[in-house]
Amino acid sequence: MEKNVSISIHLDFYGKLLSDRKNEIMDYYYNDDLSLAEIAEIIGISRQGVRDIIKRCEKELFYMEERLGMIARFEKTAKNIAEIKKIAHKIDFEAKNNKEIHKSASDIIRIADSIEE
Repeated sequence: MEKNVSISIHLDFYGKLLSDRKNEIMDYYYNDDLSLAEIAEIIGISRQGVRDIIKRCEKELFYMEERLGMIARFEKTAKNIAEIKKIAHKIDFEAKNNKEIHKSASDIIRIADSIEE
């Protein structure tokens, strides 16, 4: 996974655990794609100060994932839901003339879809 995408995902999961200022800087850099100089001007600190904060925050975000594992758990759940839906579609296809099995397979797919939301 590309580093910027990875950091953005980490921010989605853990950004609110950073201080408001750190979260704002990370959001500017990774989600709004502002340069260090642009962020420094907005925040009122040096370019180097912005860079240092970003590097510290990156370490914090990866540490949070290491300890809490929310992203890994989310990805595993998404993969398992996709597999459940695939199997349910196969069951539905194989049970062409059995309305009870068709309904059960449809219910499984509907429930899996609701979990994904």
